[in-house]
Amino acid sequence: MSSLAFTLNGRAVTVAAEPATLLVELLRGPLGLTGTHVGCDTAQCGCCTVLLDGEAVKACSMLAVQAQGRSITTVEGLARADGTLHPVQEGFIACHGLQCGFCTPGMMMAATGLLGSNPQPTEADIEQALEGNLCRCTGYVNIVAAVKHASTLMIAEAK
Repeated sequence: MSSLAFTLNGRAVTVAAEPATLLVELLRGPLGLTGTHVGCDTAQCGCCTVLLDGEAVKACSMLAVQAQGRSITTVEGLARADGTLHPVQEGFIACHGLQCGFCTPGMMMAATGLLGSNPQPTEADIEQALEGNLCRCTGYVNIVAAVKHASTLMIAEAK
């Protein structure tokens, strides 16, 4: 077992993990953050997407030990400390960007990663950022609209 120390959703965490433990297993198991879903186990569906130092990564293809000393944000960490929703969460609600909800956490985290680096993405930018995140229900139109809406909210907040 290795002792890992990293920042998780803004809080310092120290946890023990076997060297071969995947980040998604650590998050869902000992850390109890089940918003990060397990879908394909092959980094194809994106429902396990989290932010690693602000960049969207698939937690099923990353060893937990790779998180050592880094910052991880899961869907549980998106809402603000006072409980208000993140603009991406607001966008998904306002634009009906979810149906069954299985892909939603990964979509939200991929969108948050995009908006962190590109606050005014084009539709093509959004589609590219969400590539590799699969949804069986929505047809993606409302998801793209949700990300656009979130961008608008974030820009308005910044003013």
